Amino acid sequence: MNGALDTKALLRLMAWLSPAFPIGGFAWSGGLERAVADGLVANARDLEDWLSTVLRRGALWNDAVLFSEAWRQAEDRKTIGEVAALGLALAGSSERFSETLSLGKAFVTAASAWPHPVFERLPADVPFPVAVGAIAASHEVPCVPALAAFLHAAVSQAVSAGIRLSVAGQAEGVAIVAALEAVIDDLSQRAASTGLGDLGGATVQAEIASLRHETQHSRLFRS
Repeated sequence: MNGALDTKALLRLMAWLSPAFPIGGFAWSGGLERAVADGLVANARDLEDWLSTVLRRGALWNDAVLFSEAWRQAEDRKTIGEVAALGLALAGSSERFSETLSLGKAFVTAASAWPHPVFERLPADVPFPVAVGAIAASHEVPCVPALAAFLHAAVSQAVSAGIRLSVAGQAEGVAIVAALEAVIDDLSQRAASTGLGDLGGATVQAEIASLRHETQHSRLFRS
């Protein structure tokens, strides 16, 4: 599970989790846009605190658990289907549901450039972390580095959203990514050995922000 990355695995991770990979991640903010509108995130320090909390106790923690379970169950069609259904059911709002489903489907479509039987085992409706976890496992990418790359990409995308929402500048954004490196490392190590019983969260404000975004009229993002 903690195996070293070979060059092929590294190259695939770099491709799959690059901002240029065509999954449309730039269109989503996971409720951050509403948090900014409501004054919950007003500056770079707030953005770092917000992301750290979502990583440790919110949607990104659950995504990490789902990713790890999908990685372990990638060869079991029935179980991976159940994990996918659970991941969609855990979405706290219609926009969060649309976000994880849209990214998951787009990831499967784009990653099919690397042919593998795993694509036949994945259900048509698959949330983003389940898609990435199962495909990474099937291509023999070790769980911990794959999960770390997944979380790093999620944080980087959120920081990019924060910059577009004018709560942080480019230099501050880079500093946030650097500051959260240790959190991502620790979370990846812990989540890789979790099970579905470890799902859960305590980020009520983030969930409310995601719900409130559904009625926001002026917006840059779809969630």
